[in-house]
Amino acid sequence: MKILVQKFGGTSVADLDAMKHVLGKVQKGLATHDKVIVVLSARAGDTNKLLALAQQWSAAPDKAESDCLVSTGEQVSIALFTMLLKDNGISARSLLSWQIPIQTNDDFGNARILDIDRDTLYKLLESYDVLTVAGFQGVTQDKRITTLGRGGSDTSAVALAAALDSCECEIYTDVDGVYTTDPNICSAARKMDCVSYEEMLELASMGAKVLHIRSVEFAKKYKVPVRVRSTFSDDPGTLVTKEDASMEAVLVSGIAYDKDQARVTLRDLPDIPGTAAAVFGPLSEKGVLVDMIIQNTSQDGHTDITFTVSRRDLPKTLEIMQSISEKIGASEILHDVNVAKVSAIGVGMRNHSGVAARAFTALTQEGINILMISTSEIKITILIQEKYVELAVRILHDTFGLDWDIA
Repeated sequence: MKILVQKFGGTSVADLDAMKHVLGKVQKGLATHDKVIVVLSARAGDTNKLLALAQQWSAAPDKAESDCLVSTGEQVSIALFTMLLKDNGISARSLLSWQIPIQTNDDFGNARILDIDRDTLYKLLESYDVLTVAGFQGVTQDKRITTLGRGGSDTSAVALAAALDSCECEIYTDVDGVYTTDPNICSAARKMDCVSYEEMLELASMGAKVLHIRSVEFAKKYKVPVRVRSTFSDDPGTLVTKEDASMEAVLVSGIAYDKDQARVTLRDLPDIPGTAAAVFGPLSEKGVLVDMIIQNTSQDGHTDITFTVSRRDLPKTLEIMQSISEKIGASEILHDVNVAKVSAIGVGMRNHSGVAARAFTALTQEGINILMISTSEIKITILIQEKYVELAVRILHDTFGLDWDIA
């Protein structure tokens, strides 16, 4: 049985005309596959309306009940679309997460998928050509509805594909693929034919909103081939897959940026064992994700520690740092929200040297000061002043020749 999983986002199912485009994609899928599983998000704007409704009823909505409420958005989408399928002679039925089930943990609002009953899916596919599944949601072991967080329908789709022997998965959005950088700020951005799981993970973690990061993690773990396509065109899109020799030949594949950054510095901390643990332990306990970290060389038995966090976590971070400062001593706590990250990403960095030097030189020639640096095997990330971020993206995109077509 050749199965295709197709996922469509909120703009793709916003109204009847949009759903008719989706119908066409499903019909094309059935022409080349035996069965199709369609994963749908809530219609554009519906989730926000439901969240706003919860705020009207409660100053602090219960997370479990909020999940129960917002999950109804996907229920509307799958019911309406299944009606459309049936009216066009296609054997179909809709499925909510608990009917499969898609089992998750009980982290309401940001649940993680633990298991999917593949036997139920295969049995239903014997009776129907198309199964329309509600994305973004799951169910706990004790039958409570959960949601997977923003963008969670991508994860639903890839997880279903993984459960069905890593069958092909198409993610339909309002863009026609993955670009070398944001085309809104760099007109020379080029759509990539393919990108490795590792590169897509780094791009997603840096704020590229084409795919939900957890969906890429699933795809990589279970080797699910994922194709990012546009609902409103026939462009083949971008294939996200395992890396091969041709990918490694390209030095840098993409330039990403993230403006959701804040820099925090603690001055004149005691340079003794346990200081770093005293700083970052409480942040971890409070769920604050720390990204870039620099500790300066000791001066007279004291040191400075600088790190970055999400801007939304800054108030909580400063409160924690004030408490830490009172306990272990710090002469000053500084913070800056006018910063942003820019990253050069590519699996080719594993086999080529000089990437960092080229990036630093290019930025220096344009008078852009580098505030912090972090590296991984396939990524170089630079923290700069936010006002330079768009210029920096264009400079690095040009420096590494990403506007060139690669044969």
